[in-house]
This record gives sequence, C-alpha cells and structure tokens, in this order.
Amino acid sequence: MESVRQANFLIPQEVLDDLRRLVPRGEQSQVVTNALKLELKRRKLKATLKASFGAWGGHKNLRSARSFVRKLRRERSF
Repeated sequence: MESVRQANFLIPQEVLDDLRRLVPRGEQSQVVTNALKLELKRRKLKATLKASFGAWGGHKNLRSARSFVRKLRRERSF
C-alpha cells in the first residue's frame, strides 16, 4: 500500500460544499486524489510536449505534411 499523508490547502467554499453534498464522507479523499492525479497528468503531458516541440525539425523528409505524403506515395507506387 502506498504511503498516505495529510495535506492542507485552500479551495473555494462552493467546491467544498459540492464535495460534501455529492460525495460520501469516506470517499471524499479518493475523489480529490483522483481529480488531482488527472490534473497533474495533464500538466506533465503539456510540459513534455512543450519540451519536445521542434524535435523533428531537422528531418528534411518531415519539413511539411505535403512532402511527407508525396514521399509515401512515391514509395508505395513501386
């Protein structure tokens, strides 16, 4: 089982009210954890995409979609 720690942070009253109204008391931590995991995954992906932007820029056969498709069509016609 993974280690579990308590964290204190501020959230808008409206969000807290909805959480308490819609989610049973014993499930609230899991719901918040799942939402936080999704947001962190999204941010990690965004950072990875930003860091790798342009990585294929030096490949002459990938300069444009048009030239890449032409190359594929030439190769398949043989």
